[in-house]
Amino acid sequence: MTTGLHLPGGGAPEPGPHDQADRTAAHVDHGTRSSVITARAAATFEPVGRSVATARSFVRDTLQGWGFADVIDDAVVLTSELVTNAVVHAGTAAEVLCLRSENSVRIEVGDRYPEREIPLQQSAVNMGSPDREGGRGLQLCAALAGHWGVEYSPTHKHVWFALELPDRPVGTRSAGPSLPTDVLPLADGRVRVAVVQIDRAGTISSWNEDAETLFGYAADQVTGKPLTDFAAWPHTPGISTGIAEALQLSRWEGSYGIRSAQGRVTPVYASHLRVRDADGEPSTVCLLVRDHERAVLQTPLRVAQSDQSASSGDGSSADPFEVFIGSPAPDDLDGLLQRTVERARDMLDGDAAFLLLATDDETELEVRASTGLPSARQRFARVPVEAGPGRYGSARMPAVHEDLTVVPGAVPLLGGTGMRSVVTVPLKVEGRLTGSLGVAAESPGRYSNEEALRLQFAADRIALAVESARLGELERLRRGSLSFLVEASDLLAGTLDRDQTLALMAQMTVPTLATWCAVYTIADQSSDPYLSYVLHEDEERIDGLKALLSRIDPPDPVPTPGARIWNAPAKAAHEAALRTSMRNLDLGEPPSLAAGVGTTLATASAVGGETVVLPLVARNRVIGMLTLGKPTDEHFRQEILELAEDLSRRAALALDNARLYSERTAISQSLQRSLLPPELVQVPGVEVDVIYRAAGEGNEVGGDFYDLFPIREGAYGFAIGDVCGTGPEAAAVTGLARHALRLLAREGFGGPAVLERLNSAILDEGARSRFLTLLYGELWPQEDGSAILKVVCAGHPLPLRLRQDGTVEPAAEPQPLLGVMDDLELYEQTVTLDPGDILLCVTDGVTERREGSRMLGDDGLAEVLATSTGLTAGAVAARVMRAVERFASDAPSDDMAILAMRVPGLHTD
Repeated sequence: MTTGLHLPGGGAPEPGPHDQADRTAAHVDHGTRSSVITARAAATFEPVGRSVATARSFVRDTLQGWGFADVIDDAVVLTSELVTNAVVHAGTAAEVLCLRSENSVRIEVGDRYPEREIPLQQSAVNMGSPDREGGRGLQLCAALAGHWGVEYSPTHKHVWFALELPDRPVGTRSAGPSLPTDVLPLADGRVRVAVVQIDRAGTISSWNEDAETLFGYAADQVTGKPLTDFAAWPHTPGISTGIAEALQLSRWEGSYGIRSAQGRVTPVYASHLRVRDADGEPSTVCLLVRDHERAVLQTPLRVAQSDQSASSGDGSSADPFEVFIGSPAPDDLDGLLQRTVERARDMLDGDAAFLLLATDDETELEVRASTGLPSARQRFARVPVEAGPGRYGSARMPAVHEDLTVVPGAVPLLGGTGMRSVVTVPLKVEGRLTGSLGVAAESPGRYSNEEALRLQFAADRIALAVESARLGELERLRRGSLSFLVEASDLLAGTLDRDQTLALMAQMTVPTLATWCAVYTIADQSSDPYLSYVLHEDEERIDGLKALLSRIDPPDPVPTPGARIWNAPAKAAHEAALRTSMRNLDLGEPPSLAAGVGTTLATASAVGGETVVLPLVARNRVIGMLTLGKPTDEHFRQEILELAEDLSRRAALALDNARLYSERTAISQSLQRSLLPPELVQVPGVEVDVIYRAAGEGNEVGGDFYDLFPIREGAYGFAIGDVCGTGPEAAAVTGLARHALRLLAREGFGGPAVLERLNSAILDEGARSRFLTLLYGELWPQEDGSAILKVVCAGHPLPLRLRQDGTVEPAAEPQPLLGVMDDLELYEQTVTLDPGDILLCVTDGVTERREGSRMLGDDGLAEVLATSTGLTAGAVAARVMRAVERFASDAPSDDMAILAMRVPGLHTD
């Protein structure tokens, strides 16, 4: 079923939702006394059997809310028959429209089966037997309705009927049904009604004879004393309002007790009415009867009586909840609350309605649904329940305010809305305050205690369903929050990059938690907050938002946990929009300003709502602030703020970890770069090129190293080595080896002596020492274009020589590695590179490159080198690196260094 409820603001057109010119009609003019529609309610019912009972409930609920109890039974019977014709016999959806005027109600039932022949009232066609299943609806219309008819359109057929309200003489009102004598309320002889008047201070100023008889006090014994001295008020759990507060309400009904002169408590039923005396002073008139005689004063609960008499199609009693809320009831909390405020508004013929739910601690009420009010401004706004300015003082009991201009602030939610009168009732479950339901009108004096009782009856029917839906939503939010935080933690833990962490923080909050987000960072305790990242759900607003935030002072870096309100962005946006608008009104401004006006106004709207700041605290230090904002007139829910607080704690730690990692990486890379030669030395007559790859994230050098340096005039030293392991420990031995080689070589030591002394230095490191494979050589370019090399290969992969004819051969013999034995006997070998020859030196990260059980090895390296004849030294090194990378799909697990030298000869292109 789909429904729509409407309250026209003034006069309405003739009854009926369709005014097509081509509609033909066969009907009798309904001739109602007033054709001005004051309210309408519409619903559509699917073509299923249960829709008949649902339609009856819809009509009963609508007419009961309008106060048309006199015609409910006839209207329900007629609606039931006409909807049955539509959904059962015609097999189409039924559209039910209720129209209210001052003196009548008109109900239309439409279906989509217009070709079916419908007998006309003025024709002589036999309308059928009353006992026949079909065609009975029109007979009932003719019998029960004052006016009825059938209207056609090309696609729809509408059967309508109008029921006039009976005229009531002045001074009378509708009453309940007549009852058998044996079920009438019992009274003790004469029914006595105590009339007690209470002044504005709560003291008794009048006490009549019936009060003396009922309670045993003479008037002079009680006059001038507070009523609270005699009243025994029931302190029901969850109800904090006492007798003193009840006396301040405009109207109130209920039970309590009066302590008699004999000390006994006499249960009474009371009706309080707030009045003014001849001097204009407010006072309260209390009418009291014995509690078992409450029928004398108690306002008839017409809704309850109609609900008890309502029955579904199968003869069982109708569900009071469905009578008020409609069937089927919305299955989500927001839908249920919105349906509730709409039905409450129409039930009391109000201009607006609202529903607030209590927070978990029941100290505040949060607006969750409204109609007829600026919902975007009011949604999720909060007001205190018990104390403080702007408190919602009447939340725990029914209350009627005849004119809010007399008691400003009584209902803070309605401030500035134009509403004058309001009735509010609590939603309670097992004595706990769970919410408040209110209906308001733009004119004063619209509501009395009777409307409060009717609204309270409806609130009692929906309170449990609302609380159940609220708890279900809360559970879903908690599960969703846990999933959100788990996913956020995984994403934040997956990166150590500071900029990426900032981006993730913003992207996780927008739009899930907020409309826009800004992250401020603080480098150290002496630094000011810096605007590091800005994000808005509308990308076109990011630049304007960033410019706005850059012009205002950042929020204070307060370490206090939790979200705090920050008004500066909204204030700055409002001022900027105002200045721009004023400049635009100046006729002397250039036309190009118009685009700027639109941008400024859009930015102001984007940040004009609530803005909160959450500190980013890590390791007992504020490292930044997470700022979340809403657009104009929107507020954050408490659950969202709590979730944002949890996220800010995780994000702060991730951001600080990224900062520490960046600092450590920068220091490590700075130290590691010092272990490599800043640039290659140019050797006359020899091409030299190097490729270096360090294994491990963030490493620029590890256990592998290379060097090329001048020793003396015409002589150059070169080295390529591999320290056991990778990382900083290996890099320490790398630095020792590289600097020792340069120092010893320039002191005039030959190759074997240099390596023997380096071996001793490594062993002197003790437990920190690591073994080292090293290829060291000295290079002398010759005048004929060749080059002479003297090399020592200490445990290192052998250097390979490529001749011009494509043959590849080792250029040295293997000898013991360094850092293992004290006494080494090393020797050097002499190699002559002819013009066009290439010497290739690599570390074992190249030759030991693996793919499963396969390894590149010395033979694979030789095959790659054999195909490099005629290439430059740089091309040879690049070809070898490509071959190594393509040999396996996995990333290299060991450092790699490639040193290629080529003797081009005297005459080269």
